[in-house]
Amino acid sequence: MSAVPLWVARPAGASAAGWLRTVDHKEIGVLYIGMGVALFALGGIESLVMRAQLATPNARLVDPELYDQLFTVHGVTMMLLAVVPLLVGFANYLVPLMIGAPDVAYPRLNALSFWLSLVGAIVVYFSWIAGGAPDAGWFSYPPLAERAFAPGPGVDYYILGLAVNGAGTIIGAINLAVTILLMRAPGLRISRLPLFVWMTLVTSFLILGAYPALSGGLVMLFVDRQLGGHFFDPTAGGQPLLWQHVFWFFGHPEVYILVLPAMGMVSEVIPVFSGKPIFGYRFVAASSVAIGFLSFSVWAHHMFAVGLNEFETLLFSVTSMLIAIPTGVKIFNWTATMIGGRIRLLTPMLFAIGFIAMFVIGGLTGVSLAVVPLDLQTTDTYYVVGHLHYVLFGGTMLGVFAGAYYWFPKMTGRLLSERLGRWHFWTAFVGLNLTFLPMHWLGVQGMARRMWTYAADTGWGPWNFVETAGAFVLAVSMAIFALNVVRSLRGGAIAGDDPWDAFTLEWTTTSPPPPENFRTLPAVTSRRPLWDRKHPEMRDAS
Repeated sequence: MSAVPLWVARPAGASAAGWLRTVDHKEIGVLYIGMGVALFALGGIESLVMRAQLATPNARLVDPELYDQLFTVHGVTMMLLAVVPLLVGFANYLVPLMIGAPDVAYPRLNALSFWLSLVGAIVVYFSWIAGGAPDAGWFSYPPLAERAFAPGPGVDYYILGLAVNGAGTIIGAINLAVTILLMRAPGLRISRLPLFVWMTLVTSFLILGAYPALSGGLVMLFVDRQLGGHFFDPTAGGQPLLWQHVFWFFGHPEVYILVLPAMGMVSEVIPVFSGKPIFGYRFVAASSVAIGFLSFSVWAHHMFAVGLNEFETLLFSVTSMLIAIPTGVKIFNWTATMIGGRIRLLTPMLFAIGFIAMFVIGGLTGVSLAVVPLDLQTTDTYYVVGHLHYVLFGGTMLGVFAGAYYWFPKMTGRLLSERLGRWHFWTAFVGLNLTFLPMHWLGVQGMARRMWTYAADTGWGPWNFVETAGAFVLAVSMAIFALNVVRSLRGGAIAGDDPWDAFTLEWTTTSPPPPENFRTLPAVTSRRPLWDRKHPEMRDAS
């Protein structure tokens, strides 16, 4: 067993050039995670500047033009350039280990997918020094994004960067899907897949269905801006609503592209730290497939205010409510798994429980937005901002942290500090609620999203100050996590191969794993092959 992290334990003489050439899925996973962390930090800094601007009425910390650029790049970063690479990085590292494969199906294609994703992100951020960042929102609605309204290069960099980044994401999804479908260990039937792998597979198909729509829309927008096209320009017979349909056909599945892998992480953590199998495995897996299908039928609930006809409004309202059913199934299954279990409240489990609590709030506010009269009152207000952040920070990021604390020992051979982990959890939990809960109240009171400043007589100042304080508490929590990672890499407790008494195949190999992943594989005769080897008298025959 080696206690040296994978990125340290490279062959003698390896250098930075080795990282440029690597096709090892574990190293590419680390690169993806590093990219995601760096861009998450940049997006967080952008959000802190915006929150500082909004902390008090009539503030002048930044001008309106810079504020527009900040909220646009912040949205693009968090939705596309930071969290997606984080999740793809974990999938790259873990999926082959969890299915008993030596690598992904197409190692060189895997490397290409990472470098395309990184180059796309660099192109978007290069706009800051090339004449101005995009300023039309992460959704880039025409006519805001038309050349007549956005004459600078910012939207062009947005188009080119997201097109290249999206190509990398699509290639990565193909690779992961083929790996899961064709490279499983003997005996690992698809009905025995770990739930993280199940949700990675569904997410891969979501990417293959949604990202091409975004790519097509970006091409049309680029033609409008640079080649005299008229897809979206209303002054030349174009249809601005066409962009909204194309974008949200991508945009709502994108939410589940960000959430499903985190649900998979939580589905691995909760059974291990409850000391029992997941309750209703088939329902959890099937509900993920149902979410995948339904996510392509709800996009127009983002467009209730644009004047859809009554049938379309009713249809998308109903489907938006229906998608809560498979999501609710997961909540009940996770809760039932914990009931009667031997719960160990270590840091991964704390974050998993926090994920459930915060995602329930985000889900309930999401269902409320499926109610058309309420949606019409709150659309484009801070109510929507609060809902989105409960889903994507309270949900996705807490799930990612649960996974990070759970799999960090496998990746590095060392445990993260439990004491710092608890500080990280509670500051994150308090900070996210201080930041995002008041947004619902401000939205109901009429505060529009993307506002640069506001007057004192609106009465919004106190809650905005609370939100800003909460954002800085969140920043402290991220600093605690960074400190934990650095200290643990330098001198954390040696983890061993299976520190959690876990169930799945990745814990049968060394920590960190060797280049070939496995020297020997246990027989796979159930959903818990490692548990079967440790406890043959309690073997699960599923």
